[in-house]
Amino acid sequence: MTRDRDRPYHHGDLRPALLRAAVDAIAEVGPAGMSMREVARRAGVSHTAATYHFGDKAGLLTAVAVEGYRLLGDALAAAEQEHQSFLEVGVAYVRFAVTHRPHFDVMFQPALHHADDAELQAAKARTAAMLYGTAEVDDRRRAEGVAAWSLVHGLATLWLNGNLPPQLAGDPEATARVVASHLRLPHR
Repeated sequence: MTRDRDRPYHHGDLRPALLRAAVDAIAEVGPAGMSMREVARRAGVSHTAATYHFGDKAGLLTAVAVEGYRLLGDALAAAEQEHQSFLEVGVAYVRFAVTHRPHFDVMFQPALHHADDAELQAAKARTAAMLYGTAEVDDRRRAEGVAAWSLVHGLATLWLNGNLPPQLAGDPEATARVVASHLRLPHR
């Protein structure tokens, strides 16, 4: 049996290669335009190989969302550890959205992925704990966390879609610091 010379041989890291190919495809055509066939082609494997690992497009997008939530959780935790500042956690959120747009574009569209996936739920819970400042959330903390999250998520979305006033469209992190400073939360 001969191997197709146009397809590189993968040795053990096919799943990560398919995820990278999916993120690259999403960056170019968006999550709706991405196809399993295109991702498989980019990874140099058959469509069947991609389907074997993820089942379908929603399965692949679920894996992208899981990776995104894990990366976001890591970024938020690093910001909290480095700065001990809830404001800087918000800045890290905006930074993540700008630097990981393909993930960001998938993570918050549950119609694209399997929202009930256990790995996805765990990754979301960890990220939520960073956004709320704790895993033990009462009603007050939940409302404060959602207010802060709404502000930075809205800012990130406005930034990504080019809808901010020109005076705020220079540096996303500086803009996040200015805008998020208007949100007054009790000391955490």
